[in-house]
Amino acid sequence: MDVLVFSFNAILPLVILVALGYLLKRIGLFSDAFLDMGNKLVFRLFLPVMLFYNVYNIADFSEINWWFVLYGSAAIIVIFALCAAIVPLFVKENSRRGVIVQALGRSNYAIIGIPLAASLYGSTGAAAASVMSAFGIPLFNALSVMALAAFDREKKAKINWRKMLKDIVTNPLIIAVFSGLIVLGVRTLFVRWGWNFRIKSFTVADTEVNFVYKAIEYIAQVTTPFALIILGGRFRFSATKRLWKPITAVCALRMLVIPAAAIGLAYLIVPSLGGEHFASYIALFATPVAVSSAVMAKEMGGDDELAGQLVVWTTLVSGFTLFAIVATCKAIGLL
Repeated sequence: MDVLVFSFNAILPLVILVALGYLLKRIGLFSDAFLDMGNKLVFRLFLPVMLFYNVYNIADFSEINWWFVLYGSAAIIVIFALCAAIVPLFVKENSRRGVIVQALGRSNYAIIGIPLAASLYGSTGAAAASVMSAFGIPLFNALSVMALAAFDREKKAKINWRKMLKDIVTNPLIIAVFSGLIVLGVRTLFVRWGWNFRIKSFTVADTEVNFVYKAIEYIAQVTTPFALIILGGRFRFSATKRLWKPITAVCALRMLVIPAAAIGLAYLIVPSLGGEHFASYIALFATPVAVSSAVMAKEMGGDDELAGQLVVWTTLVSGFTLFAIVATCKAIGLL
């Protein structure tokens, strides 16, 4: 019973917020223009601030488990490589190959994953997930570009390494994480030098000052509910019947097979992992396809209709699969 309650408490709040967003769109309270602007606001302000906040709240660099980071990064690369080799054997259409490879390899780590890690393991789960994002988000973006370019429908696509590097470096989420790491490093030096200055709390004329930190904290607290409601409002159901075969296959692999293999292998080979690390791996490997994957597919000549359907259906299926994965991990003592 405790396992079921734990799983319900972790997953259902996220599902309810997504459903609320869909309902608000259906009854006309959200316009497409509002949802587009809301999506931009999430990626350019709310998520970056939340990531910065989570990283800054790490006590110091000694808390980071680098085996945890190394395994997560290596697993992302291996998953993409295996999918790129296997998917062409079963998928004939070039425009769908890159889309499916991207869908199998790239999770919705920023919008659903990090809030899920926080829900599963509190502030330590959020901090570990934020550190992993410094490596996972660049890999997701770079490997997705390579997958879509490799299977361009006209076979003329070339990977623009300069543009890809620019996109990675200027990604607001990546900037936020590395900014947090830099500030954390500076704070660590201040502690060693005996300087009493923190964003979180410093004194002026014997009075505690923390208004900057409080503003950051308020924005971070808004991020998860707003992002999930916007995600629900952007759901679209179309062409499902015609695309049911690839949708079914991707849902099964993305939501069950891949997370089971990745998390299970981590349990067997990665040393010194705690509950916060497994919460982050669930967030990294078991969350649905990233929303931005459909936009990227359209820009690079992939089947954007299929990409959009994969986002919708993996998100819906995740309400059940995440519950099962969380319950299993809790039952065997990983969380």
